[in-house]
Amino acid sequence: MNLQTQIPLQKQAYHQIDYNSKLFLLGSCFSENIGNKLSYYKFQSVQNPLGILFHPKAIEQLILNAINSKEYSEEDIFELNERWHCFEAHSDLSASSGEELIENLTNAIKITQSQITNATHIIITLGTAWVYRYISSDSIVANCHKVPQKQFLKELLSIDEITESLDSICELIKSVNPKASILFTVSPIRHIKDGFIENQQSKSHLIAGIHNLVEPRKNIHYFPSYELMMDELRDYRFYREDMIHPNQTAINYIWEKFVYTWFSESSLATMKRVEEIQKGLTHKPFNPNSEAHQKFLEKLTLKQEQLTQEFSFIKF
Repeated sequence: MNLQTQIPLQKQAYHQIDYNSKLFLLGSCFSENIGNKLSYYKFQSVQNPLGILFHPKAIEQLILNAINSKEYSEEDIFELNERWHCFEAHSDLSASSGEELIENLTNAIKITQSQITNATHIIITLGTAWVYRYISSDSIVANCHKVPQKQFLKELLSIDEITESLDSICELIKSVNPKASILFTVSPIRHIKDGFIENQQSKSHLIAGIHNLVEPRKNIHYFPSYELMMDELRDYRFYREDMIHPNQTAINYIWEKFVYTWFSESSLATMKRVEEIQKGLTHKPFNPNSEAHQKFLEKLTLKQEQLTQEFSFIKF
């Protein structure tokens, strides 16, 4: 008896991910989950230099700023509750002084510019189509930083607006890195604070907008993170206690599907070796001074050295 529907996934024939790939992840907090997996397995990956970005307009603005080598100034930042913030960045970059924040933003732009130019794969996870427009500047922000809500207008991006924004993202990336594979996905995390119906409307707009752009022949792809969560894992046992975020079992499941679809066969063997070392490093012996444990450590060190000789960027 089959108790689960299966989304048919095809193995990516071209532009597969391996240990020579350079991956750049942008977008909602689900990109952090995938990014953490890539970091664990020691791939060459960078995620969200400006912190989590939830909607396409914020990602478009970041890429535009990076390509234009934007230089931040005091006009781009503001102070609230004894912290300095920028509407274009997540609060993770906020700082206790304006100088520190500008330095954080400048470094993030430099990292983004380098990654966009050199990445083999750019993975963009969209979280919501709801955006907030700061009334005084008539501009859409990436993060409100707890500024009073009465200073913003809440808007739902239309499918056409999303399509236009994503098209701009692709064109900007291709202008400096025409060979990059662009992979879109929609975060399975539900934005319940917007409302249940509003969340579904938002996700629908994102999915429709993405599929107006997806074209494998142009190296623009889609991975169904959202659909895997909604259709294959349609049970609350796959959620955390908040009943909103996928739990670790769900994250691992979607990760395995991602690996199956996008990763080369050669990378799978290396991933297995990395995992053996990672588990070895967290091993807690009963007797750290025993001869058996010392031999275990010697073998573990040898495995690390052998892997580093093959891939110089891998560090434990």
